[in-house]
Amino acid sequence: MSTVAAEQALALPAEERGSALLELAEDQWFDRKSPRVAAKDLADCLIGFANAEGGTVVVGLWDGKVEGVTKTKKGQLASWQQAALDFTTPTVPCRTRPVECVNSDGQIDELVVVDVETSGQVHTNKKDEVFLRVGDENRRLTFAQRQELLYDKGQSTFESTVIHDAAFDDLDGALLTSYAIAVNHPDPKRLLVARGLAKPDGALTAAAVLLFGVEPQRWFPEASVRVLRYRGTERGTGARQQLLHDSRIDGPIPHQLRAARNEMIEQTPKRKALGRSGRFESIGLVPQDAWLEAIVNGVVHRSYSVGGDHIRVEIFDDRIEVESPGRFPGIADLTDPLHITRFARNPRIARVCADLAFGQELGEGVRRMFEEMRLAGLADPEYQQTSGSVRLTLPSTAVDRELEARLPAGSRDLVRFVREGGRVSTGDLVEATGRSRPVVIRQLNALREAGVISWVGNSPKDPRAYWTILAE
Repeated sequence: MSTVAAEQALALPAEERGSALLELAEDQWFDRKSPRVAAKDLADCLIGFANAEGGTVVVGLWDGKVEGVTKTKKGQLASWQQAALDFTTPTVPCRTRPVECVNSDGQIDELVVVDVETSGQVHTNKKDEVFLRVGDENRRLTFAQRQELLYDKGQSTFESTVIHDAAFDDLDGALLTSYAIAVNHPDPKRLLVARGLAKPDGALTAAAVLLFGVEPQRWFPEASVRVLRYRGTERGTGARQQLLHDSRIDGPIPHQLRAARNEMIEQTPKRKALGRSGRFESIGLVPQDAWLEAIVNGVVHRSYSVGGDHIRVEIFDDRIEVESPGRFPGIADLTDPLHITRFARNPRIARVCADLAFGQELGEGVRRMFEEMRLAGLADPEYQQTSGSVRLTLPSTAVDRELEARLPAGSRDLVRFVREGGRVSTGDLVEATGRSRPVVIRQLNALREAGVISWVGNSPKDPRAYWTILAE
């Protein structure tokens, strides 16, 4: 669910409002609280939202019932209104408002709605604890994660930078109007302010220009997506370059995502196979849901402050690679990608893209990619982080899951390096993976025992010895 669903539920008539809010799933931007919630516990929830991407908390809904808050003591109501001021440091930016409803007993009642803004600062409670909203959880961060969040918050402020020579006339009116309709808002200009995309005086931010600008590349020349199709499995250089197709996609982010999807459908290698319809049809070698999620993540979460590069989507006969500028946020653990702690470098851009249904923004996109690849019988996605970018590889290689379960963690990377290199020494693999020599040797021996690779050499100390893939 995106923020649209919560806002639309709150816009319903009073007699429908409570039940509609109960039907919504709690997620990255929405939470329900009992009318008995303590102010300090509510404050922890507000901290989590502010440290992430903002959101909405509704007090008065609990256990499938619209309880309302009219029976709550006046002192408690006041404590909720003062929760951010009394229990958060610095004070979380939020707005508390009463909303009329009809409770589960059929009586006129009220809910308390707290709208929390995303913040450029890291907020704590009075115990100096830091929380971050991750999916439907309010997760307490470790000291190391807190330090990394401080750094990443500094990066995330770029999207809120004011573009002084950009005006409302520089925006795509039709695109902005369609967004206002999607979120059921009557005034596009006020909507920009409400979403933190424009200042109250009308000044536009970088996020507004990137999302809705007619020509955002006027200010951000490298804010584009480039789709490249190669023959075979290598790029090649010079006269041996294998490039077949090169398309650069400019324009606002929503247009980029739609155009990139169409380019990918056209360029991705296909095979005939039994589809979900029960008939044989052309199916991409890599599932569409996987590569589309990869592109959306790249566009939404890239570092737009890195001005020297664009997002590259490279299509080979055996894989798709998506590389985007900017490293992963420090709170992300690439050794365990299925459990990456969600943090949006561009929370305002992420929120708008979710409102426009380009992504659910539930922090489960990575898990969904893994699931789609595994359902297709393919190897897991592979992340690689360079000094200034993140590269995601989606291989079209079929895998034996039972065999993988018996092999040491990280073995698949070695298989890929050996396959790409043809003949690769142990030293080459140590350098390529960044792992210690004993770890690499243990993994190589396990792969050899499993019949995946073989070692070729005259003696254990043969300097010309190498590893190679067995016939597949």
